[in-house]
Amino acid sequence: MNGNAVLTTAVVGIDVAKKKVDLFAVLQDKGKAKVFDNTAAGHREIQRWLGERGFVPASTHVCMEATGPYSESLATALVAGGWKVSVVNPARIKGFAQSELARNKTDRADAALLARFCQAMRPALWVPPSAAFRQLRAWVDRLQALKDMRQQEVNRIEAMEASEQREVLAHVNKHVTWLDQEIVKLEGDIDDHINRHSELKADADLMASIPGIGRTTVAKVLAYAGDVRRFDSAKALAAFIGLSPRQRLSGTSVRGRTMMSRAGHKALRQTLYMPGLVARRHNKTLKGFGDRLSAAGLAPKAVVGAVMRMLAHFIYGVVKSGKPFDSSCGASVLDFQDGI
Repeated sequence: MNGNAVLTTAVVGIDVAKKKVDLFAVLQDKGKAKVFDNTAAGHREIQRWLGERGFVPASTHVCMEATGPYSESLATALVAGGWKVSVVNPARIKGFAQSELARNKTDRADAALLARFCQAMRPALWVPPSAAFRQLRAWVDRLQALKDMRQQEVNRIEAMEASEQREVLAHVNKHVTWLDQEIVKLEGDIDDHINRHSELKADADLMASIPGIGRTTVAKVLAYAGDVRRFDSAKALAAFIGLSPRQRLSGTSVRGRTMMSRAGHKALRQTLYMPGLVARRHNKTLKGFGDRLSAAGLAPKAVVGAVMRMLAHFIYGVVKSGKPFDSSCGASVLDFQDGI
């Protein structure tokens, strides 16, 4: 991610909820608290209120937790107003609170905690995704919701068949048919959306050149990771997804197994699982990589995790370089990675 230091003279912590936001602003060691509506009008009022109290966008660092659409709309509005904004993983804030032995858990206390975290840690600035990426994510989320609904209905069909509830069964089957039609339509809409936007289309074609990566995976990677060029390295992308190895070694007594960290984007990690299985068998480069890890005694599930991590590296590589996947280049990278 953006590793540039954030040089500011004031900090603002914002605890975001569905209907309101609690703000704690610090300037010259003096803190001020205020509650605003989490609406477009409230976002404008926040900026006006800060300006009236001497906070300057160019020298003020704003921190908030990542809370999905509730925080993203506010963060986008603040960035558009010229404010320096960081959207932080809630796990980092929880760890910071534990380091302070924090006992209180209120919205105002959380806002003040975010301000202290911002002042102490100076997290990287958040870059809002373009409208094309945001729209794609909305379509992908909707498609997944329909697929989840379909699976729930399929599960009900089994129960209806067992209880011989024919009329209800017919209704459920009718709904499944409708869902199938809508899923196909949405998949077409997503493909059209990607094809209409050159910034998405170019990256999609590069990702699709990797054996094991299909159009569904491409759409989800674009939707959830955004422009992967925003990451400093392939390792940073893998860490964002939660695919980095986590070691447990301490002294002479603790010798835990190295495991996948899972401290990252769960939906994106789940997205790469099936491609990891496919690539393990059918991507010649990754098949050889997996075979070497298996021969070294790595468990089958751990091998798939390693393959998933390498897929993340390949995704970053093709997009960053602007060149389609080349198996010979991929093999040379894996020869280096095997010993890690």
